Amino acid sequence: MNTYVLIFLITSLTGAGGLALGGALAAAVRNPSGRAVSLLLRFTAGVMLSVVCFDLVGDAAEASDILPVLCWIIIGYLCTYLLNCWIDKQAHHTHSHGGREHEHHGHHHDHGHSREHDRSRHAPGHDNGELCACGHHTLHTAGLVLAAAVALHNVPVGMAIGATFAGTAHGGGGGVLAALIIGLHNIPEGMSIATPLLAGGGRPAGAIGIAALSGLPTILGALAGYGAGEMNPLLLAVSLSFAAGAMLYVIFGELLPESEQLWQSRLSGLSTMLGMLLGMALIFTHIH
Repeated sequence: MNTYVLIFLITSLTGAGGLALGGALAAAVRNPSGRAVSLLLRFTAGVMLSVVCFDLVGDAAEASDILPVLCWIIIGYLCTYLLNCWIDKQAHHTHSHGGREHEHHGHHHDHGHSREHDRSRHAPGHDNGELCACGHHTLHTAGLVLAAAVALHNVPVGMAIGATFAGTAHGGGGGVLAALIIGLHNIPEGMSIATPLLAGGGRPAGAIGIAALSGLPTILGALAGYGAGEMNPLLLAVSLSFAAGAMLYVIFGELLPESEQLWQSRLSGLSTMLGMLLGMALIFTHIH
């Protein structure tokens, strides 16, 4: 099978499909356990960390010197960080105004503007209230903003998958594994998109469809990442390093902090370790 076709199919399944599955779970279970979501996020972070350390960085170092690899890892991390800062700034007006309408009706629930960084992408049970203080943004609008944010966020994530496929073509291993990991990562994001849409009166089919559409940029990013990596060894090293940095931001800037907010326990680190061990087993089994 042509590699471009394979990438299209696998990223469609894990990108759009993972988000759609999360949306379906949100429709079936309106208030999932914070503990369960936290453990899933930590487990996914562990597997992703294995891919970065034992697959992406190793393949990049084989194609280039270590100093450029380290530099592009930092650039990938910072670019993803800045993109998410911009997304948060755009989405803040929608999902940080909570409960004011209820205050006018005698319900003094302070959801608080101080929770600016309470990023509801991974908090499926989070509810900001039906109408914000400005009187224009409903929960349905909040869900649409989150869907757009996730769509933008999925571009560098898709590039990470494509770069990993390019590394696989040059003797590495793990393109399909990376896509499957992103699929796991997309489940709670799909839940967080669908939850405000459903709470705002949207139909389950529409909420699931919007969640799935936000995964389409993953496909475009993956195809672009693979094409760049296939051009020459230098671009391959740049793509793999940049992808590693982007995934490190997802791990340490999103998954682990969000999981800590949902459930705090020393035992939760066990889930991360098990995910990392599973990732190592899958990677080295595939290589050898």
